Amino acid sequence: MRITDLLKKNGIALNVASKSKKEAIDKLVSLHEKCGNLKDVSVYKQGILDREKLGTTAVGMEVAIPHAKSTAVKAPALTAITVPNGVDYEAPDGQPCKLIFMIAATTDGDVHLEVLARLMQLLMDEEFTAGLKAAKTVDQFLSIIDKKETEKFPDEPKSAPAKSGYRVLAVTACPTGIAHTYMAAESLVKAGEKLGITIKVETNGSGGAKNVLTAKEIAECDGIIIAADKSVETARFEGKPVYSTKVADGIHKPEELIKKIINGEAAVYHSDKKAEASSSDNNEGAGRKIYKHLMNGVSHMLPFVVAGGIFIALAFLIDTICGYGSDTSGSFGSITPVAAWFKTIGGYAFNLMVPILAGFIAMSIADRPGLLVGLVGGLLATGGSTFIAPGGDVPSGFLGGLLAGFAGGYMMLGIEKLCDKLPPALEGIKPVLLYPLLGLGGIAIIMCAVNPIMGLINTGMSNALTAMSEVEGLMIPLCALLAAMMAIDMGGPFNKAAYVFATGMLSFQTDSAYMIMAAVMIGGMVPPIAIALSNTFSKNKWTPEERKNATVNYIMGLSFITEGAIPYAAGHPLQVIPSCMVGSAVAGALSALFGCTLRAPHGGIFVFAVVGNWYFYILALAVGAVAGMLMLAVLMKNVAKNAE
Repeated sequence: MRITDLLKKNGIALNVASKSKKEAIDKLVSLHEKCGNLKDVSVYKQGILDREKLGTTAVGMEVAIPHAKSTAVKAPALTAITVPNGVDYEAPDGQPCKLIFMIAATTDGDVHLEVLARLMQLLMDEEFTAGLKAAKTVDQFLSIIDKKETEKFPDEPKSAPAKSGYRVLAVTACPTGIAHTYMAAESLVKAGEKLGITIKVETNGSGGAKNVLTAKEIAECDGIIIAADKSVETARFEGKPVYSTKVADGIHKPEELIKKIINGEAAVYHSDKKAEASSSDNNEGAGRKIYKHLMNGVSHMLPFVVAGGIFIALAFLIDTICGYGSDTSGSFGSITPVAAWFKTIGGYAFNLMVPILAGFIAMSIADRPGLLVGLVGGLLATGGSTFIAPGGDVPSGFLGGLLAGFAGGYMMLGIEKLCDKLPPALEGIKPVLLYPLLGLGGIAIIMCAVNPIMGLINTGMSNALTAMSEVEGLMIPLCALLAAMMAIDMGGPFNKAAYVFATGMLSFQTDSAYMIMAAVMIGGMVPPIAIALSNTFSKNKWTPEERKNATVNYIMGLSFITEGAIPYAAGHPLQVIPSCMVGSAVAGALSALFGCTLRAPHGGIFVFAVVGNWYFYILALAVGAVAGMLMLAVLMKNVAKNAE
């Protein structure tokens, strides 16, 4: 849709003497009313004012583009004024505005964003903008726009209809599906608004996919961004440009990602395995792909670990309340009937941890055929099947499950390639007979062969952890390191590596493993609390906006949601990340020093009742958070006054 199709002669006023932003808005709204563009003037004007409350629509260069999408608008339209003496429109560059366009858009569609995008492209030309400001007549004003628009978009018919639907689609997903997923979505939407690009984002969070992309939207879009740290369903994007990257890029580089789609830098995706590499293969390295496969397994495993672990923790709590806390018979957690019920149910969920991990790693690699081999491989790992004792002999546990997932997934890819050479008549029986049969046999051979080896490694790790806990000084540095890792990237690879290691160690059911879990959780709790404390007691270090949003970090930290610290780390990485790492390391070291243990893999303050030496655990958390706060006080500059 061309600018000249939306801008009528009687919607333009030159040489207006507006003394304030309010007067300029009133004038532009009155021009819309004069042109008959509005059903209800007051409703539309309120929409303009509401938009201005979110932030000025002045774009700099002495230009402003107020806009509103309202039911009070009859049809998309523009009005424009020139203000030779300028008007204070609260522009980011501090300059008065001398050229102002006002967009009126209907609620069906995103015409206002397309018009905004086109205007911004044209107005980036200073000569063009200067010509409009100096126009002597309305006809000259329109002529300048028409000439520049034709020059900028030469192949477009003058009455070209606006494109329907969304120009860019996106899918965001992180392993836990909590913070990063929605932060990336919000950043992409805001960047789309800033660039004038219509965008819709599907979030694959912990509660399932929301705002799901439709087939029609996919067919009509220019391309799709996948900002994810786990596998997402991509077959639906067949034949469309797709750019795949990590979820962190969706948070920190949203404009760059959108421009890759708009500028045609994304390769066309093909779901057929015989086709050439897809865009995700083109722009992702081997390490990145392995990480995504691992995180796909972890994201599906976590609900089993968390729910099962907390049920088991409740069993210990119930027996403790009933006076059996000092029991050493090995029955602790199942002495009372209620505790036994919780422990049994929790055990069922917890025992599925390794098979689920392996199954979804394999599925991420080989799609649906990989699920069988991964699940069975994980069960063989936990059972410890060998050629001599298929019923179980040497469990390889968590490490065996990891191997089963990756080995099973890549084995299935090989089986699929071999089966591609079979006659076409057998195509129908591949997924229901050949793939499952060959996959099951293959993973059985692999796991029976490696279980004794992985079992020895597993036993060695368990013994090493036990030895470290018994040797003074060794367990403390390990716990400090793991706790610090929780604060390096706050939900990223380092954080996940430490957490996955700790949850995997829980299967050993030793005090040293429980000490590691306690250190890892406390390390994840410190960063948000340290930042909240700093915002409370060092207000001159933070902007008003940062202080306003910091209070919720107390809740997020106590709930073991480290991601609450991310916005602050993104804004001040050189100050926040080292401070949080030090605070977390101090808390982790003290937790180990005090002999604190944790049998639940999540829960924050809500599982403190089942923490061993919980009173010292609270002390370790407080000391670590204060240490982080004090370091922030040293590293952060007094920025609040300047920001205001």
